[in-house]
Amino acid sequence: MAKILIADDEPNIVTLIRRYAEREGYEVTGVSDGRQAIRACQADVFDVIILDVMMPDTDGFTACRKIREFTETPVIMLSARGTEFDKLHGFEVGVDDYVTKPFSPMELMARIRVALKRGTQKVSEKKEEILTAGGIVIDTPGMTVTVDGDRLELTAKEYALLLYLAENQGVVLSREQILNAVWGYEDSAPDRTVDWQIKLLRGKLGAYRDCIRTVRGVGYKFET
Repeated sequence: MAKILIADDEPNIVTLIRRYAEREGYEVTGVSDGRQAIRACQADVFDVIILDVMMPDTDGFTACRKIREFTETPVIMLSARGTEFDKLHGFEVGVDDYVTKPFSPMELMARIRVALKRGTQKVSEKKEEILTAGGIVIDTPGMTVTVDGDRLELTAKEYALLLYLAENQGVVLSREQILNAVWGYEDSAPDRTVDWQIKLLRGKLGAYRDCIRTVRGVGYKFET
């Protein structure tokens, strides 16, 4: 039984998500602020964490950053604000997915299923090899990346995205292909999710940022 943590200061939102999640057979824990969410994650192991952005005491972004210090559990962020800045900031602190309020409970359940699926694949499909692309070295057993010998601090999604691009060097990948491979979405997905994550990843690659090339009207291609 998958364990879900919900952190939202609106009791009706927690109740709504709990109702749908329990119908799916998930075990649900609900808290009302970011500090409680951090403590809950330190005390127990969850399969998916759902955080609201605007919470008293400790907001969702801060809570996610703290949680990322000790676990890579998938985090889905809920927010009434859907600006590009908010979403970019969410990805920077380690958010895996972003759902804008008001939301469809059924869509959120679908996002949870995808997050659970990706979390399982991440453990079972790790490849025992080293990938190199110019000065970029990806150590898949250790899930680390170095650029000219310097280790990069990547979020789980940034690492997964870079690995997928590097495994398909020279191949033009559509946004839909990337969403399916990295996020697990088979149909629809949040607008510009791939573009935002590519922007963040390029920023961390520094001199190698141009290895990720934009193919207008299609997607992206990784070349060294």
